[in-house]
Amino acid sequence: MESAELFKKVRKIEIKTRGLSNQIFSGQYHSVFKGRGMAFSEVREYQPGDDIRSIDWNVTARFNHPYVKVFDEERELTVMLLIDVSASNQFGTQRSLKQDVITEIAAVLAFSAIQNNDKVGVIFFSKTVEKFIPPKKGTSHILRIIRELIEFRPQQKGTSLGEPLRYFTNVIKKRCTAFILSDFIDRGFEDAIKIANKKHDLIAVRIYDVRETELPDVGLIRARDPETGQQRWIDSSDRAVRRQYNNWYKAHADYIGETFLRSGVDVAAVRTDEDYIKPLMKLFRKRGARR
Repeated sequence: MESAELFKKVRKIEIKTRGLSNQIFSGQYHSVFKGRGMAFSEVREYQPGDDIRSIDWNVTARFNHPYVKVFDEERELTVMLLIDVSASNQFGTQRSLKQDVITEIAAVLAFSAIQNNDKVGVIFFSKTVEKFIPPKKGTSHILRIIRELIEFRPQQKGTSLGEPLRYFTNVIKKRCTAFILSDFIDRGFEDAIKIANKKHDLIAVRIYDVRETELPDVGLIRARDPETGQQRWIDSSDRAVRRQYNNWYKAHADYIGETFLRSGVDVAAVRTDEDYIKPLMKLFRKRGARR
């Protein structure tokens, strides 16, 4: 991609997503994703109603009067974006490709994070971990991430969710908030996502297209799997064929939903032909209500 064209795309996404972050998401993000650690601040004299577990017994013994430790919530968070760059995301039959929706949501989350004074890092993955961008602060860092989202070309086409989740668990030592953005067309990652969510606060954003949910009756179709390159002819006018496909999709959707439920991972489902603001705001409000 030419530099001028890349700059224009980065600028367009920056303007749109920064605006959404400023106007809509920043308040919700700030209230939901606060620092979760507690840092020691000072000691002060005990007051009626204070938790006796916070009494500093060393200071109390020294002054012969009860003193308590005061803690401040640590504001700074690390936010990780785990972004699926596999070939299945180069699909979309309505308004946008799945990868375009992922790019915009990732940019909105990144801008919301830096407004919250958080660090942001990225893991691009396909069948393997393609690239790791360590967490940093600052607008220039976010613009670099957006450039990578637009420009990045993976080495592999397939999808393996277990691999990036294990890598994320090992490479990020301190507890953080992480968003995994994917179409989740994979299986066998139950243990990896459960372990990752125990160590960190993991949130799933599942991107899908309406044509993935059911096969339309449009006659003979030549279908190509973007991850394997395999092609086949499908007679979509055959009810049995449509039913078989619909049953497969429902079974996979049930598997994904059950995996999220068992691992305790919150999820927002975003369709390519619908606005992603509503499902993200719903997710934020749900999490905010639990705090």
